[in-house]
Amino acid sequence: MLGRRMFLKLTIAGLSAAMATAAYPFVEVFGKPKVTPYRLTPTNWPAGLQLKIAVLADFHACAPWMPPERIERICNQANALDADIVLLLGDYMRGLHLMTQEVAPADWAKALSILKAPLGVHAVLGNHDYWEDPRFQREGHGETVAEQALKAVGISVLVNGALALRKDGRDFWLAGLGDQQALRPTSRYQRPEAVGIHDLPATLAAVTGDGPVILMAHEPDIFPEVDDRVCLTVSGHTHNGQVNLLGWRPVSASKGSARYPRGHFREDGRDLIVSGGLGCSVLPVRVGAWPEILLVELGDAA
Repeated sequence: MLGRRMFLKLTIAGLSAAMATAAYPFVEVFGKPKVTPYRLTPTNWPAGLQLKIAVLADFHACAPWMPPERIERICNQANALDADIVLLLGDYMRGLHLMTQEVAPADWAKALSILKAPLGVHAVLGNHDYWEDPRFQREGHGETVAEQALKAVGISVLVNGALALRKDGRDFWLAGLGDQQALRPTSRYQRPEAVGIHDLPATLAAVTGDGPVILMAHEPDIFPEVDDRVCLTVSGHTHNGQVNLLGWRPVSASKGSARYPRGHFREDGRDLIVSGGLGCSVLPVRVGAWPEILLVELGDAA
């Protein structure tokens, strides 16, 4: 027969376990990002060129989940990696509307401004950076408030463009694709599905030299379309499903997110690395999708 004391112990243990299970999704939400390393030498990567890249994606700034103070801590963690270049892969705007307070673009941009690297800090925009901008959703063109905030703190923003960079006496290109879901689906503007502003041919046309190209694309969906000039594509957007139960992800942010949820993929001699990101969208929950900063090292080790 179960005694009263044992019954109370079992009841307390059961309640504690239930509370811990219920609270765990918030443990990952607030977790200190892990640093996920990748080392590879892509096809056609120049011999002797070594490049260390810090990649951050999907902040989704909002309180209490991703306030400016937390963004600063993450940026300091990234700075400690001593990367040659920092790449920001979009979705700085919140994307959350339940139990959150908005963080002004000027405030999250100021937090990002502490990022430093010899070859600079460069960004693309994500779908939420467009979706959270009513003027852009109405007019369908022009700079978003997110783009303006990034530029105001000295972070370069690439939208279907490219720029030439040089390290170790060798040239390479950094390209940034316009977002593939920039115009959200809405009956108000007669859009039954999301419409992108991405233009891969125009983006690569901006590459006027023979150096290899690193492509920043918020969503990984574009990867099957890139050509041999692009030696590495880096993407975010997926949040690793945000809920990842031993590889089962009940929700995917896009078709490409289901195909390329997180990690390193190689197809037809081309490489893609997808970040699981840092923040949350829709709901403030992460399970099996711990926040991460990527440290990508290209070229043979010295």
